[in-house]
Amino acid sequence: MKRVLVGPLLRLMFRPWVRGLENIPGDGPAIIASNHLAVIDSFVLPLVLDREIVFIGKAEYFSGTGLKGRLTAGFMRGVGTIPVDRSGGKASEAALRTGLNRLADGGLFGIYPEGTRSPDGRLYRGKTGVARLALESGAPVIPVAMIGTDKAQPIGKRLPKPMRIGIVIGEPLDFSRYAGMENDRFILRSVTDEILYSLMSISGQEYVDIYAATQKARLAAGVKATQAGTAAPSAPGGRRAPDVQVPEPPQETPGPSVD
Repeated sequence: MKRVLVGPLLRLMFRPWVRGLENIPGDGPAIIASNHLAVIDSFVLPLVLDREIVFIGKAEYFSGTGLKGRLTAGFMRGVGTIPVDRSGGKASEAALRTGLNRLADGGLFGIYPEGTRSPDGRLYRGKTGVARLALESGAPVIPVAMIGTDKAQPIGKRLPKPMRIGIVIGEPLDFSRYAGMENDRFILRSVTDEILYSLMSISGQEYVDIYAATQKARLAAGVKATQAGTAAPSAPGGRRAPDVQVPEPPQETPGPSVD
């Protein structure tokens, strides 16, 4: 019902193309780890999947008053967003518990390892919550790259503009070799870096080895974009950057398609 109500409008606006759909398992739990370029990421990705996927969202989205507040809450529920109370410094734990419950039920759980939207289209250092989620649940991690959503909805723009956007789905990552090691911070960082490296490989994004929230704070403080986040390793974990480019959409079809 959710996609029946919301999906047609979003499909018409964005005409999403997708590659790697076969990497999404037909059943069983899986963590969908995506880059994050725009608010609409959480709305567009479910359009191309046969299975329901849920993301978490700020509880404030669901508690607004007036017509605008009710419309926002209804839309967030319509696209499968789960409200999480992020007050009191408990955001990470609340997100983890929500994800673990979803995975225990055999579902798909979407998470943004960067923790917030990229301020400039680059890929930023991942937070280790995604690694904890993977090791505690035992579920595979499937990297997903959103392509062009930042062009459709630049930061600061409430309403996105209609344009074609894409989704590239990478091969599942198995971290079962680290079972029982979810409290080892070095393992958590290694797993997180591996996930971000995979995201970098399929998205073609430039990598910056600082947190996106730190970069946003620097930009807000007046630090020039060319000065912030330039002295960084070429890829997560200090590895050499893969030789990739931003994926291009298929040319042969004007509407939604699967390569």
